[in-house]
Amino acid sequence: MPPQLTLPALHASHAGTWLREPEGPTRGCSKGEAIMAAADTPVLIVNAPLVATRLGYPDLSGLDLLELFAFVHPARFCVPTPKGLAHALDLEVPETDDDVPGLLQRAAGVLLARCGADDWAEREGAWSSLQSLVRLRWPWAQVLAAHVARPERAEKWLFSRLPEWEEAPDRPAPGQVLIEEAEIEGQLAHLTGSGAERREGQHSYARDVGKVFAPRAGRGAPHVLLAQAGTGIGKTLGYLAPASLWAAAAGGTVWVSTYTKNLQRQLRGESRRAWPERRADGTQPVVVRKGRENYLCLLNLEDALQGGFAGRAAILAHLVARWAAYSRDGDMIGGDLPGWLGTLFRKRGIAALTDQRGECVYAGCPHYRKCFIERAARASARADLVIANHALVMINAARAGFGSGRDQGQRPTRIVFDEGHHVFDAADSTFAAALTGQETIELRRWIVGPERKNRGRRRGLAARLADVASYDEAGGEAIEAALEAARALPADGWLQRLQEGEPLGALERLLAAVRGCVYARDESGGQEAGYGIETEAAGLPGNVIEAAQDARAALAAIRHPLARLGARLEAIVEDPPNWLDGQGRARIEGARHSLAWRIDLVLAWEALLDRLGGPADPEFVDWLAVDRSPNDAGAREFDVGIHRRWLDPMKPFARVVLEPAHGVMLTSATLRDGEDWESAIERSGARHIEIEPMRSHAESPFDYAARAEVLIVTDVRRGDMPGLAGAYARLIEAAGGGVLGLFTAVRRLRAVHGRIADRLARAGLPLYAQHVDPIDTGTLVDIFRDDPAASLLGTDALRDGVDVPGRSLRCVVMEQVPWPRPDILHRARRAAHGGSAYDDRIIRARLAQAFGRLIRSRDDSGHFVVLSPAFPSRLLSAFPAGTPVIRLTLAEALQRVAAGVSGAGADSQAEDRQPS
Repeated sequence: MPPQLTLPALHASHAGTWLREPEGPTRGCSKGEAIMAAADTPVLIVNAPLVATRLGYPDLSGLDLLELFAFVHPARFCVPTPKGLAHALDLEVPETDDDVPGLLQRAAGVLLARCGADDWAEREGAWSSLQSLVRLRWPWAQVLAAHVARPERAEKWLFSRLPEWEEAPDRPAPGQVLIEEAEIEGQLAHLTGSGAERREGQHSYARDVGKVFAPRAGRGAPHVLLAQAGTGIGKTLGYLAPASLWAAAAGGTVWVSTYTKNLQRQLRGESRRAWPERRADGTQPVVVRKGRENYLCLLNLEDALQGGFAGRAAILAHLVARWAAYSRDGDMIGGDLPGWLGTLFRKRGIAALTDQRGECVYAGCPHYRKCFIERAARASARADLVIANHALVMINAARAGFGSGRDQGQRPTRIVFDEGHHVFDAADSTFAAALTGQETIELRRWIVGPERKNRGRRRGLAARLADVASYDEAGGEAIEAALEAARALPADGWLQRLQEGEPLGALERLLAAVRGCVYARDESGGQEAGYGIETEAAGLPGNVIEAAQDARAALAAIRHPLARLGARLEAIVEDPPNWLDGQGRARIEGARHSLAWRIDLVLAWEALLDRLGGPADPEFVDWLAVDRSPNDAGAREFDVGIHRRWLDPMKPFARVVLEPAHGVMLTSATLRDGEDWESAIERSGARHIEIEPMRSHAESPFDYAARAEVLIVTDVRRGDMPGLAGAYARLIEAAGGGVLGLFTAVRRLRAVHGRIADRLARAGLPLYAQHVDPIDTGTLVDIFRDDPAASLLGTDALRDGVDVPGRSLRCVVMEQVPWPRPDILHRARRAAHGGSAYDDRIIRARLAQAFGRLIRSRDDSGHFVVLSPAFPSRLLSAFPAGTPVIRLTLAEALQRVAAGVSGAGADSQAEDRQPS
């Protein structure tokens, strides 16, 4: 019998609330009684924010088992539910809600006993950390004190324990090699294993991928391959086979880029078949790279540990420090830091521990040689495989265009864009310009630094380059001029001043004029609904044009001293003073590049303002917007500004990414539109460099006719919220859980969840939801995957990239046809690309992506349900050929869902799926 902690335990679900006294039986209780019990004495709970939400008591506090788990087992995975905790600790899984409080007492006992075990792997640093947590009055600290023994020798501080990275010479340029098809066949067979079934589609796909790695024939003429590979082909090993052969033979680096963190984790696991964890010399052949904002900043952590954080945030900092000592790579977003840890502390503590604003001082940081970000960057320069995301690949390619040295070595030249159907969206965001309040206040903070008296270091431009200012008079003057000019940018409280009609400075006056114009001209209905509103940047009133010119002058006044400072830094690097050592040079190089990026940003803003009031540029779409989110009071404004997007973002993508590359592949299960390659070619950017891309197509091996059905429900009227909620509840009940519900509007998602969650929970069918439960999306998917009885409601983020094979996902329900949002940007692209045909391509792609969540392995089966009385037949080609498509009533759909998929294939009710 595992040890048990004699403290009261509380569990709350949508089905009710249960309380167990220290040594008494478990009993059901009211929410009020549970709140009183929690207020009187510390109680054991799991996921305090979630329990607080279910009790309607935001001030709930207690002994959260997840916090204890994070202390005892940092950097270890655990699904943040009672069932997940039981699995992680090898305890019996609770069968009913009233079994949970007893489990919590046993789980606490096991964790505390672990602290006293001789083989506790994470003992190092625990005692020292606990002393700080005692001072911070962490609820678990006094309980742990009796179980964590003081070590015989003083423990090293975290920053002394972390290993240092070492400088290494630049990697030589890769060799020009040809990979033979026979070699690819052999490597694929090796990676899949001797007992694996040979899949002809996978072998054909791998041979096609090998062509991307051939030497290119001319400058600016890369090999480009568009490869559609149906679900189940095994495309990951299909491209890793030729990639690993080329990397070994050429001594070069292949970049594999994904859109979702889930696929990055999957790729990291699959890559172990082709590469060892470490080479003989200790270097990493495979490295995961993300943007700086994903990694722990050690200087920010030190600030937090030394008083920069207070209250609960300070406790979070110490738990993160525990994690940092055991983390594989310091990745806080999607890495081995539990995704739920930050949500336990409610405020943006995790974000404050990363470098969100580009304030890095590089070699000026005392932890520079231990920095997780620098280690990952250096490791990727010598890696055979770099696993990154679309945005980072594009940014690295762009920065290498004006960089030198290490930046050039980081330019991706052999690239596989997995989830290639998202490359257009990633390019759309990467090459956008947005002159908004949030963006401009970030620039002000980067230049000026914190302007309030607060704890922690000041990281403004003057602080980061103090030695330069004291050594170089012209550089010091440029810094001072930039600081003075930056006062024209919005400061803290800018949004409140705009709403009160009292803007300060040229940029705030522009934002005030923009805000007024948007409210005056909006006809979308968004004002009343509480959503964001926008208007075209055309025919603007005189006050907006005048304010834009004043703002442009203010931006130019910021850019000029930044450019002078950049020139002075370049001169110092070219003719270095005696005091400039290697670390100082690295810091100045980093500052130069940061300056260059921000100068480019300001130039883009100036160009945007120059266009206001003049003729429209046909290559761009410009508009004014007020970003808002609905709340109980109606709406909350959170940003105001002017936006610019490329009409075709693949044009800059082609210039920045494709043209310098040698080989690029875009691959996905939903790359093309039905049998048509034209839209895939357009959205690849190849036409902008006059390249005709190669094409490859491998059909999924799955028998969709026997394993899946598409059910189009015709009697749930659009706008009937009670009917919609009832349909979701009955479908989840018929399926016995395992339902992924997809919504096109957050408001409808919340309304449906609020109507049905209690009813389902009482039937033993837990329901979770994005935008409702205080849990990050990745963790919600982990919870859903872990419990076949659970269901999950979500929006766009769950329509793609969610991999839940097996019984946990056996039914996908879409509330309606996923029509594109008719905003200004979409309207412009629709007009340029075929009107309604453009809409149909987008909808079919979304349907195909959503359907792709259903069948993830040969043994999977299930239903794809669309609640749409008038689903257009022309959209049915989104589904795999042979999949039965049946129009029917909700009652008939419930019968089919309850019965499961028979495997008989299309029946007499299935309609002709040819587009009309």
